[in-house]
Amino acid sequence: MRLFTSTEKSMQRIATIPAIIEQHVEDAAFLWHRRAREIDGPVMGAFDIGRIDQRLDANLDGLFAAGQAGWDLATARFADYQEPPELFLLGALAFEWQSAPAIKFALESAGPLGKPGLSALSGAVARSSPDRLKPFVARWLDSAVAMERALGIGALHHHGVNPGPRLTELLTDRDAEVRRRALRLAGARRRRDVIAEVAACLEAHSAEERLEAAVAACLLSEARLAHPVLDKMLVGNPELAGAVMEIRLLTTPSIAARSWWQQIVASAATRETAVAASGLLGDMAIMPWLIERMQSPELAYAAGLALRDLIEIDFNDTDVFVTDPAKLGPEFETIEATPLPSASQAQAWWDNGRGPARFDNFQSMRRLKLDAMKDALVNPEIALANWRRSRPIPAWM
Repeated sequence: MRLFTSTEKSMQRIATIPAIIEQHVEDAAFLWHRRAREIDGPVMGAFDIGRIDQRLDANLDGLFAAGQAGWDLATARFADYQEPPELFLLGALAFEWQSAPAIKFALESAGPLGKPGLSALSGAVARSSPDRLKPFVARWLDSAVAMERALGIGALHHHGVNPGPRLTELLTDRDAEVRRRALRLAGARRRRDVIAEVAACLEAHSAEERLEAAVAACLLSEARLAHPVLDKMLVGNPELAGAVMEIRLLTTPSIAARSWWQQIVASAATRETAVAASGLLGDMAIMPWLIERMQSPELAYAAGLALRDLIEIDFNDTDVFVTDPAKLGPEFETIEATPLPSASQAQAWWDNGRGPARFDNFQSMRRLKLDAMKDALVNPEIALANWRRSRPIPAWM
């Protein structure tokens, strides 16, 4: 696929050493994959993500400069590895150049990948400037292709654009993924005028759509409508239990939240999820109980997640967590989720000055997400903050 004229190609020759371009392609795909994996996680903070973004942008700039040669190697890699990171690269290049043929190719390539493909292109949209996207977003929103409509909503969400009256139409779209993304936009932009449409989606067939509707309802100060739906989903949709538990605890007054949580942790079906969410209670008094949970192979990982929520320090500066489960004993050897907390090391760390007092405050990306949600829930007039945005850091870092 030829994207550039002969004159433009001659200007790019200085940046077309194949081995260098190929390295840019490989590194950019890897860095975006890592970013996507960690962006809402409990381990990395904004500074860590900023360093990844800096490296990612440097590799993308190399590909932008390479022009046609960069596109050719990116499409060749996608032919070999038809995965979201490679699709992200195609989208990032296509949107940067505002190339209709390249954008068409990226959109068509996303279809077979399903939701992961849409998420990859949405990531490319988030990275692109609004000015470069503007000629395409209106067309996507009017498209007969559901994926393009969903991508258009993603562009509005990522760049903080309120769609005005058009949102009502998007919330009643015939496609579930389009509605789900419209629900996210409605909550983020605090659109109380569409609460009727949001409430209707609480009864949707798709569990993911019901969850997004519940989150939107909570952000629109209608948690009373959302809680019964969330409570049913907690048991009926275990794959979403973590997200359900999170929004339920964030939108329940503290005393009632503790009482509700105690019922959930008492049930074997929801115990692991409840342990993982226990840090959201914000009660340091649970530390002895949490350390006991770390002794259980079935609950150790969940207890580690709770510890990171409960105490805002960088646990990479401690020896509380281990990456080799076998170090915790033979009963932990088959556990794949890591890092795992060591109960003995956590106890020693806690007893030595009661832990957090000896360390600088650290906010993980997950903590930034939770704080953004809390701020929005307290003040219904403000838009939900974009905790995922890149933080610039000095180049020499």
